Amino acid sequence: MKAQINLITIWTNTIDKMKNFYNQVLGFTIENDLGKYVEFENDGARFAICMRDVMYAYSSEYRKASFGQSFELAFPCENVNDVDESFTMIISKGATSIREPQNMPWNQRTALFADPDGNIHEIFAEIT
Repeated sequence: MKAQINLITIWTNTIDKMKNFYNQVLGFTIENDLGKYVEFENDGARFAICMRDVMYAYSSEYRKASFGQSFELAFPCENVNDVDESFTMIISKGATSIREPQNMPWNQRTALFADPDGNIHEIFAEIT
């Protein structure tokens, strides 16, 4: 095994809401839509969402309810002004505001938002 991530999949029970969010709110272009599995164009690691029930036959673990914040996706912005503008746009399109933009001690401006399933994600830019 290589210590390298090739694919990030977000498991969901609400594929249509999630597909629309990542496509229409965050701007990801759909590369492959198989109904219960949607892969988006992305530089670097592949990125997809998939209905949990697709995996039920493989392992009963996928039937368990998810709980807590298990991961975060972090989206870079061009500059600190872009963080503020992007946050306003994302929230106006339906994302849930978690924390408005602020300067952090690690020299970044960050903001937090949630997708329709409640996964919390970050946008950020280096403070120059």
